[in-house]
Amino acid sequence: MMKSLFWSLLLVSVLFMNSFSEVQRSKWKGEGTTQNLESIVIGRCYDYIRIVNPAVGEKNCSEIWEAFKNAFVNKDPCSILPEDYELFINLSLHTIPPNKSLFWENNHLLVNSFAGRGRRYMSLADTLFGFCGDFLNWCGQANSIELDYESCPTTEECENNAVESFWRMASITYAQHSSGVIHVLLNGSAVGGAYPEPGFFADYEIPNLQKDKISQIAIWVVDDIEGPDTDSCGTHTVEKLENRLRTLGYDVTCTDNYKSVMFLLCVDYPDDSKCTLSSSAPAAQRGPISSDRGGSWNKLMFVSFVGFLFRFGLVY
Repeated sequence: MMKSLFWSLLLVSVLFMNSFSEVQRSKWKGEGTTQNLESIVIGRCYDYIRIVNPAVGEKNCSEIWEAFKNAFVNKDPCSILPEDYELFINLSLHTIPPNKSLFWENNHLLVNSFAGRGRRYMSLADTLFGFCGDFLNWCGQANSIELDYESCPTTEECENNAVESFWRMASITYAQHSSGVIHVLLNGSAVGGAYPEPGFFADYEIPNLQKDKISQIAIWVVDDIEGPDTDSCGTHTVEKLENRLRTLGYDVTCTDNYKSVMFLLCVDYPDDSKCTLSSSAPAAQRGPISSDRGGSWNKLMFVSFVGFLFRFGLVY
């Protein structure tokens, strides 16, 4: 009888400990720290200063990692402030070329592709400090130098988490060091509008732009190829953004479905009606050709353009 009771209590204890451990491992709703985070951040740092943008000069990548890590380890993961990343930002800071800044909302992958790793534009992810953290996740634990690989807090759970505060600080710094013509790429098919409030551009980047260093702000509103036309220049949230910027004294332009970005989108949707190229040449100048020549020529030109983009991507 006593032996049976002993084993029953032991089984209950084991089940309780397993359940408790499971709760401990999953106490946050977000994904845990990206595996091999240290190697990734240090590797990205060297990739950036050696391959992506050697013009920034020498940077101490190990020191940059330590500054990054020390911003959030051994701390309550819901008590990380943007200022905690100041040393990391200072160590990784470099010049952002004039006329190259590209801000965005709801267009992460598109912006990365369009910027071309800094060749066309230098978005936040194309700076060293942004490049180190792009698409990664991380958090620490209170009273521990260990990273939490099981779960991290989401912004809904607490705003002052490690990732949210990092991007706030990075966005503030990026805005402060942008100059010349400022470009803003917005998603005209985004649910709720192209210009979200609250949002990083609205809350952290616009307030930190240095007006005396900026000649113009060019807004591009681009719809998804297969998405709805929810927002456009001069309407809804985009009009609100235009008015805000003009009230602040900026020279603002706005373009719907900016052609260069549309070309890039059409690489993935060559047969969509939005991707049909039209010829501006008069029919008489094209000579006595068959009636379908225009369509065939458009397709030939588009295929040639896509082939050029593909070869360009391979070269670089």
